[in-house]
Formats: sequence, C-alpha cells, structure tokens
Amino acid sequence: MESIAVFCGSSLGLNEQVAEQAAELGKFFAIQNITLIYGGAKVGLMGRIADGALQNGGRVIGVIPTFLKSKEIFHEDLTELIVVETMHERKTKMHELSDGFIALPGGFGTLEELFEIVTWAQLGLHQKPIGVLNIKGFFDHMFQFLDNMVSEGFLKHENRDMILQSESYQDLLEQMKSYSPKRVTKWIEKEQT
Repeated sequence: MESIAVFCGSSLGLNEQVAEQAAELGKFFAIQNITLIYGGAKVGLMGRIADGALQNGGRVIGVIPTFLKSKEIFHEDLTELIVVETMHERKTKMHELSDGFIALPGGFGTLEELFEIVTWAQLGLHQKPIGVLNIKGFFDHMFQFLDNMVSEGFLKHENRDMILQSESYQDLLEQMKSYSPKRVTKWIEKEQT
C-alpha cells in the first residue's frame, strides 16, 4: 500500500487521545513510506494527521474544494494541494490517488465519505480495503447499527465485513494489507409478487 486516504474531522473533538492518535498515524505513514491523501485542511484531526506525517518526512497530498479552502483553512506546507470544484470531485480524486481508506473520528462529513466509499465497494466500483480506526470505541455504536442492518435483512454480512476495524493503527494496516475482497454477486433482489 503506497497511499491511503484518510477521512476525519476538521475539529479536534473533546478527547486529546484521539488527536494524539491522529498525529501518530501520520507519523506511522511517514515511517512506512505511505503517502497520506486527505482533505487538505490544517485544522482539527485533519491538521494533526498531516502534521504528524510532514514532521517525520512523509508525503502528504491534500484535496480541497474551492469553497472550503478558506473555511477549513488549507494547509500551506503540504507536498501537494489539489483544489477541486465540488465535494464529489474531492472524493473521486481521493479515491483515484489512494490504495485504501481509513476513517478516524469525525462528524457528518467523515461518515458521508466513509459510507460513500463503502457503497462504491459494494457496487463493485473498487476493491480497495476500507478501515476504521476505532479510537476509544468512538465507532462502537456505528458498528452495532451496522450489525442491526444485517439482522434486519438490509445489509449482507459479506458487505458489513468490508469495513475493517481496530483500535490499533498498526493492526488496522496489517488487516488492510492482507485484505481480499469477497465477491457478492446478488446484492439486489427482485420483489417477490
């Protein structure tokens, strides 16, 4: 894996341990020679992961839409900053540049990015690994909800398992490196009449 896109908050959140883990993940990317692809901001967890990589000689590519360039306060010290017009172009470019995806804690934007990339995988548009760094159990309720979707018959277990998870970024990266996508051929059923 030469490059990984990270989805995370433009806020720091209330738990300093989450911010520390974001910086550590950036540092780990630099040490492992993995290019960080992310949203291009210098604030929040986005800024922490970028700084963690940059301060350790890592390569960091930011992708930011024009209208967010001032709101999210783009990072001036990146290896490369790509400015696009729309949020959809941002996700498409991040997808094109990366070999896999990791979600860290964040808000609606982080969840939207995570679930769109998972949906693309479910539809067979890519076979890249998707991981969630579940720092301090942040995503526990989300995974319970996904399990409920499976038990209620709205999500196939094989699709649920496309989202890898761990509390350890080292373990998560190992899972992603050994990920082998399962082919789920029949994911839409015709209505029975």
